[in-house]
Amino acid sequence: MTTAETVLREMRWWDIPPVLELEHDLFPEDAWSAGMFWSELAHARGPRATRRYVVAETADGRLVGYAGLAAAGDLADVQTIAAARDQWGTGLGARLLTDLLRAATAFECAEVLLEVRVDNTRAQKLYERFGFEPIGFRRGYYQPGNVDALVMRLTDPAQARTESSESNG
Repeated sequence: MTTAETVLREMRWWDIPPVLELEHDLFPEDAWSAGMFWSELAHARGPRATRRYVVAETADGRLVGYAGLAAAGDLADVQTIAAARDQWGTGLGARLLTDLLRAATAFECAEVLLEVRVDNTRAQKLYERFGFEPIGFRRGYYQPGNVDALVMRLTDPAQARTESSESNG
């Protein structure tokens, strides 16, 4: 299935079970709990929303990706981003990240931070394509295994090299 047949939409509470299935498949050792997603979604709606969570759904209703962003003041943080293994290389990760960066701009954030496993070079390359730059490490951030996180920052998400700007230029 191509990424064009996949629709991005706001994550809702009923998406939590299929999101958890993907979460446990992709991040078995440090998967989020249902409670963590519930807590994030509690801040994703209404006039004081500080979160943006989206899911990617195929035409047949299968959930194949999700992503979330938290905003505080002029700083946003990519909380999570994931695509099903059969979607790797389709551009879905770029679409999810583009959506989060648009949300960061709407939240009027001047910069966006994220953490990525030091051994996840595929994700690091995606973030670099969008203009994220490494700024440091968090030692032993991912547990178990004591794997370091690379901290990356994007300044001015409104000017980011997003999926749509790359395909238009």
